[in-house]
Amino acid sequence: METVLQLEGVTWRRGEQELLKNINWTIRKNEHWALLGLNGSGKTTLLNMITGYLWPTKGSITVLGERFGEIDLRELRQSIGWVSSSLQEKLYGTDKAQSVVISGKHATIGLYEKPTDDDLGRAEAIMRALGCPHLWDREYRTCSQGEKQKLLIGRGLMANPKLLILDEPCNGLDLFSRERLLDSIQELARQADAPTFIYVTHHTEEILPVFTHTLLLRRGEVFRSGKTEETLSEQTLSSFFENPVKVSWEERRAYVRLA
Repeated sequence: METVLQLEGVTWRRGEQELLKNINWTIRKNEHWALLGLNGSGKTTLLNMITGYLWPTKGSITVLGERFGEIDLRELRQSIGWVSSSLQEKLYGTDKAQSVVISGKHATIGLYEKPTDDDLGRAEAIMRALGCPHLWDREYRTCSQGEKQKLLIGRGLMANPKLLILDEPCNGLDLFSRERLLDSIQELARQADAPTFIYVTHHTEEILPVFTHTLLLRRGEVFRSGKTEETLSEQTLSSFFENPVKVSWEERRAYVRLA
């Protein structure tokens, strides 16, 4: 089966501190993964490794069949979408919603070229798939937090990536906005032409059934990885969180509470 991502023995040191330690992770085509870790576990450092913004102290990284050190990372990044809420603050509030989405084609802040008819058609199709076609022609600054997150995901999809990283997309959302966004993500990931998804979170209940596999990251090390329903067991999560927890499953999503 085709490999989308392969990390072998990846370690990253900053000074005397090891922030990532011997990371081994393989993602194959037709798998969608969740990356679960508490704050400070090394999730952002790991994402910077995968996208080539940090270089491993030890180990090797292969993304979409391309081994780092043997390819032009600038070209590879065109096939990787990274959606982070930190991008919200950098976008221009007066830009129209469709312009925010289309700017993802060029990976720019703002739109500096007149969109083609194909660009407009693709943006419309993406916004419809995300359940937000009504935002067309709305100024970005007038959108709610949940609507902004949908536009950011649309922006990430505009370049037709093969790998799409959603970095804690539900941060700051209320319960209802979160569920609407998760519904949209679930529908996107189920499409036949969907990119491979990596969904990054520290909340187990955000790990949707479409995320077939989960990696648990703790203090820069892989604690466990594998099929989601096996990985998110009470015994494993109690050890992972270093506190006894109870896990209840509702609609194939794991809800955790203190035991």
